[in-house]
Amino acid sequence: MVQIKEGDQIPSVELFEDSPANKINIADISKNKKIVLFAVPGAFTPGCSKTHLPSYLEKEKDLKSGGVDEIVCVSVNDPFVMSAWGNQFNTKGKIRMLADPNAAFTKAVDLSLDLPPLGGLRSKRYSMVLENGVVKSLNVEPDGTGLSCSLADRIKV
Repeated sequence: MVQIKEGDQIPSVELFEDSPANKINIADISKNKKIVLFAVPGAFTPGCSKTHLPSYLEKEKDLKSGGVDEIVCVSVNDPFVMSAWGNQFNTKGKIRMLADPNAAFTKAVDLSLDLPPLGGLRSKRYSMVLENGVVKSLNVEPDGTGLSCSLADRIKV
């Protein structure tokens, strides 16, 4: 496996929104759109809940006025957990909360991290801008979990 990089096509992988019945193919939803996708190690975790997700809620209007069609949050959690986390932060209509329960997407982009305290295999913390399914920019936290380069105010659209 090789980590996804700028210029690569996003892989065609199904994620889940709200329930296991609602499959969302990330390659399909990024066709003919500009999407900001950010990933977190875990829903409801301190850094993700106190800083990362709120940074995107704060900048949502700025990103969308800058040409972003959708903002997507991905985490290796089940869809019910992602839905509950989104409800807690009132993300409906602002940020799509997509679950990667088996880490299929996380593995496909080779951005996984083993975090035993959080249950084992999780996603590194990162952000990317996709234009028509192609990675235009990628910001991966150097240690996989920090909060330096993947926050919303670091996104260039």
